[in-house]
Amino acid sequence: MILKTALHEAHGALGAKMGPFAGYDMPLYYKEGVLKEHEWVRSSAGIFDVSHMGQLIMEGPGLAAFLEKLTPSSFQNKQFGRAQYTVLTNEEGGIVDDLIITRLDEEKFFIVVNAGCKEKDIAWIKNHMPASITLDYLQDRSLIALQGPKAEAVLNELFGVDTSDMPYMFIMPDVDILGEKVHISRLGYTGEDGFELSVPNDDALEVWNKLSGHQALKPVGLAARDSLRLEMGYCLYGHDIDGATSPVEADLGWVMGKNNTGFIGAKRVLEDKEKGPSRLRVGIRLIDPGVAREGSDIFNEKGEKIGSLTSGGPSPTLKASIGQGYIRSGLVKTGNKVLVEVRGKKLAAEIADMPFIKPRTKSMKKKDAA
Repeated sequence: MILKTALHEAHGALGAKMGPFAGYDMPLYYKEGVLKEHEWVRSSAGIFDVSHMGQLIMEGPGLAAFLEKLTPSSFQNKQFGRAQYTVLTNEEGGIVDDLIITRLDEEKFFIVVNAGCKEKDIAWIKNHMPASITLDYLQDRSLIALQGPKAEAVLNELFGVDTSDMPYMFIMPDVDILGEKVHISRLGYTGEDGFELSVPNDDALEVWNKLSGHQALKPVGLAARDSLRLEMGYCLYGHDIDGATSPVEADLGWVMGKNNTGFIGAKRVLEDKEKGPSRLRVGIRLIDPGVAREGSDIFNEKGEKIGSLTSGGPSPTLKASIGQGYIRSGLVKTGNKVLVEVRGKKLAAEIADMPFIKPRTKSMKKKDAA
């Protein structure tokens, strides 16, 4: 059975092109199309229904230490209100999922996991969870993302919420919006300043309509969300990372806590960190005209295959085709010329730094894994 978010009615009213995603009927794009939505987020602000994501609350004594078993990150000294991007690891050092974990207080954390992985993630966590810890899957809450350079001003204007002193990757829990308690996190997956609002399902439509009525905002579907995250070089689970990929070869070693060596799968991950993995995730930018997609093979200039793309598509901002994928680690150097096979033709390309464009979040302290 296809699932629907609490905002499904609003998408239909806005003329959205709907499609299946992670078991839900979700908006892929609206009337103006993917390109306009992408550009609007970069220049003004967009709102996204991401209610298909899984929202969890975990509580109990020793929870911070338990999270250090599930992930390579550090949580025991994490500041209250601080969010951490990290990964769940399996026994082989691969990635079960990537997720955001936010500390609410000493023994309480708020967690957001990917839509397509939430049932698997919950089962994985519960399978390792001690009896002293509880997990609550918040199926009664929606998640609305507000992203773009005008996001902060709109939030203040519509709801009187002052986030001027709120840093990137922090939460303001239980903010009064339209008479309901809303959790506001300053984060997102676009590279722009922005927020995610965790709202009770019964109030989600009212909050969405209030936001979408603002002249600076436009609704944005999952297609533009994907092109926005690709420009930032962010991973998409099941494509750029999976159960066989270690955090180090995925270029996510920065999530690792300095003193956390007891997490699940640590042996392989720490070996990759010390000796270097056999392959690395890199950015690829086409020089020749064309669009490289997931699955396109990457070759060196001699025509020898050295890897393949795991994500790819046009960058509306750069007016070029970009992608990310894995190549042999000894060949990783920004600016190195490579070839990417597109429809039987080998097109000239180069290894590029990620993110492909400069992020504009409130502050960028990405490598602070404390």
